[in-house]
Amino acid sequence: MKVKQISIFIENKPGKLASICRALAADGISIVALSLADTADFGIVRMIVDDHVKGCSTLAAAGFAVRETEVVVVTVPDRPGGMADLMERFDKAGVDIQYAYAYAPGAGDKAVLVFKFSDNEKALTALAG
Repeated sequence: MKVKQISIFIENKPGKLASICRALAADGISIVALSLADTADFGIVRMIVDDHVKGCSTLAAAGFAVRETEVVVVTVPDRPGGMADLMERFDKAGVDIQYAYAYAPGAGDKAVLVFKFSDNEKALTALAG
């Protein structure tokens, strides 16, 4: 399924991620998934929140550089090989994965994977086939 992800560009300094979390919390926005990639000076926080429109507005008002991106969320069995089976489908279809992150909502039978593809529609076709 396609969802909207928020990307926030921040300085790589103590307290920056906390300020993002505080701004979202103050507006009652829950973080569903989060990934943080950094370089020496800057970082990119990628997150899925329960209200992406309000989340973007809140963070922009707080002075953050925010961008919305469409990503694909896939649920797989939370077992050895669950992700490998999925990767096989993408490999056979020639799907290019730009980045991914994952989470397991709890001790259970499902894991959730978030993907940014060069072509989301091609990835969704591979999933359906």
